[in-house]
Amino acid sequence: MIQNEKKYEYWLASIQNLSDNKKHKLREHMNSAKRAYYIEETELNTLNFLSEKEKNVIKQAQKELNPDYVQEELEKKGVSVVLRFEEKYPRQLQSIPDRPYAIFYKGSLPTTEKYSVGIVGARQCTPYGEKYAFEFAQQLAQHRVQIISGLAKGIDGISQRGALMGGGQTFAVLGNGVDICYPRENIGLYHDIIEQGGGILSEFPLGAPPLGFQFPKRNRIISGLSNVLLVIEAREKSGSLITADMALEQGRDVYALPGPINSALSSGCNRLIWQGAGILLSPEQLLEELGIINVAESVEFKEKEQEKKKVLETKENLVYSSVGLYPKSANQIMEETGLQVSIVFQILSALQIQGLIREISKNYYIKV
Repeated sequence: MIQNEKKYEYWLASIQNLSDNKKHKLREHMNSAKRAYYIEETELNTLNFLSEKEKNVIKQAQKELNPDYVQEELEKKGVSVVLRFEEKYPRQLQSIPDRPYAIFYKGSLPTTEKYSVGIVGARQCTPYGEKYAFEFAQQLAQHRVQIISGLAKGIDGISQRGALMGGGQTFAVLGNGVDICYPRENIGLYHDIIEQGGGILSEFPLGAPPLGFQFPKRNRIISGLSNVLLVIEAREKSGSLITADMALEQGRDVYALPGPINSALSSGCNRLIWQGAGILLSPEQLLEELGIINVAESVEFKEKEQEKKKVLETKENLVYSSVGLYPKSANQIMEETGLQVSIVFQILSALQIQGLIREISKNYYIKV
């Protein structure tokens, strides 16, 4: 594709209120996005595959959406675009119905050379859900598994933090433009994902706000990019179950974390298991079931985890003892414990997930 014609491709990709399939059909009919941009109204009106409303959307985009401006904004904000007919377009998405016409992204895209696991769950999750979202993501990431999620508050954000703590890569699929971090409280995670080689992805153009109806739509991308989907906590009617349904329609396997029968946040997961979803018993069981490790490695994995747990418990106690009822900085905790920066922050995250400490301002902690 000629470089100076890319701006027209970005223009077409950035049109809202025009479906992915209609964008693709328009480009195919006109042989290029540039010709689509310069199409005369008389010719546009002859295109029977477009409704009157869609024709008006294109006319408005011709007047109000400048291709030069679109390209400049993408470059200024460090955002890349891959189109559904390009070689770099994620292969996992090629087979899903209504695949996005374009993916806007910061950082990198998931690769098919590594296994990908999607993790979704409740925003208002329990400490039980937080603990296992973090553990599964962390230990999967330690085995080079890519974690796909939605950067949302709760299970999504916690699993993505776990993936980073496991030294792996994670990819966040947003229900808004990639230049907007939503929720804002995950801005640190947003940047950390990119810095550690992962990416922030969206089918929505720059500046697109986080509107409610866009989130179920983005869920098909989370499941589509994943080889399997894990549901950690979900109510009977929730976005996580919508994602699970989409995963099944796309031919992906679904696993769910079992929970107490009297817990509303486990009711959706328990029902999924009753309907035939895989049951999550431990990270090593999942790794073995997915063929990522074999039985011998599973035994070794368990032994290493037990040893690590003993060491971590000792270090956890050291960090926990250092945190008091008055705010203390992470630097003070490092000085008092003599532990490395990465270990201290890993333990501080774990203690927060367990509800034992709280971060009251940036890098300042107190006991709960």
